[in-house]
Amino acid sequence: MQDTIILTLNCGSSSVKYQLYNWNKKMILCKGIVERVTVGGSFIKQEVPGKEILVKDAECPTHKDAIKLITETMIRGEEPVIDNLSKVKACGHRVVHGGEKFVQSTLITEESLETFEELKDLAPLHNPPNITGIKAALELMPDIPHIAVMDTAFLQTLPQKAYIYAIPYEWYEKYRIRRYGFHGTSHLYISRRAAVLLKKKKDKVNLITCHIGNGVSFTAIRNGIAVDHSMGFTPLEGLVMGTRSGDLDPAIVGYISEKEGLSAQEVITILNKKSGILGISGKYTDRRDIIKEMKEGNERAKLAFNIEVYRIKKYIGAYMAVLGRVDAIVFTAGVGEMSYELRDEALRELDNLGVKIDKERNKNAVSRNHESIISTDDSKVKVLVIPTDEEIVFTEDVVAILNGEY
Repeated sequence: MQDTIILTLNCGSSSVKYQLYNWNKKMILCKGIVERVTVGGSFIKQEVPGKEILVKDAECPTHKDAIKLITETMIRGEEPVIDNLSKVKACGHRVVHGGEKFVQSTLITEESLETFEELKDLAPLHNPPNITGIKAALELMPDIPHIAVMDTAFLQTLPQKAYIYAIPYEWYEKYRIRRYGFHGTSHLYISRRAAVLLKKKKDKVNLITCHIGNGVSFTAIRNGIAVDHSMGFTPLEGLVMGTRSGDLDPAIVGYISEKEGLSAQEVITILNKKSGILGISGKYTDRRDIIKEMKEGNERAKLAFNIEVYRIKKYIGAYMAVLGRVDAIVFTAGVGEMSYELRDEALRELDNLGVKIDKERNKNAVSRNHESIISTDDSKVKVLVIPTDEEIVFTEDVVAILNGEY
């Protein structure tokens, strides 16, 4: 029996992440990224287990060039991973926004592609490159199934009271303005892993999952199902992020528009790209830089850190109130996994809510490849650090559709 080998692609505006996975052997064959796609100075970085990382310069003016580079590197690189592309049985694609039309992963057809095009206004920064990558891959690999994995799908279980905004209801009816949420595949993965670590069934676990990277989102999960989420109609709402403001008074948009002579869209662009940690510190988005500068006496870096951890603490408290019983708080993504200082400060003085962090366990939990429990043994609410693995969620959904399980 021939192995089921799955390729997954995650196309951003100037990058393409990928992974090749042998489903039968439950083994990553290779993974990597093409960076600086469309902007010049492109290069591919590929990792094969047990071998040196390959880095190679190669101009990719289009996403099609990037995907072609990926396939050629896997097949005809210095050390080929597979001998020909026909070994790939299906390709999974990340699609950030599925709106209300897609509540689970789906086989890509002409009809679904048209729907993705219609949804571009809901995710103007993400869906267009996702679609471009899908079209490029379809052209390069026309004879295999292509499957779209929705970033919003896991969050489609939110109740109306959590996803409907207190705005004229007609805006929801006409324009589908509502909370959608993002990072769904990450929250899904870590919630399932948390259930395993807690030795509970996945439909019996209550969690607050904290995805903290450049983008930040929290999800309240009751009995394995998402019931609230911090991001909203777009990824701009919620917690303080690397360059995004998170929650603010919407009147600020009109006020700054008038004062600075900017359009509303220009103000929103600033809130997306020049705010958050960057806006407060004036220079940094990387939390390692923030912590280093803070320790050296940079007051704005200290302020940025304090604002971020304060917002984290507020959201944790709110979601504890929503859930009632919380089995665990789970940290993931680059900052969530690696910044013990941020975790320590965000969870400080939550003993009265049943959260007790073990400082040594927390400080030692800084590996991107290791799952850890960082709470004390007597903590009523466990605190976990779990490296996310969105690619395996993509792969599992692709295989499920191939097997007719959806």
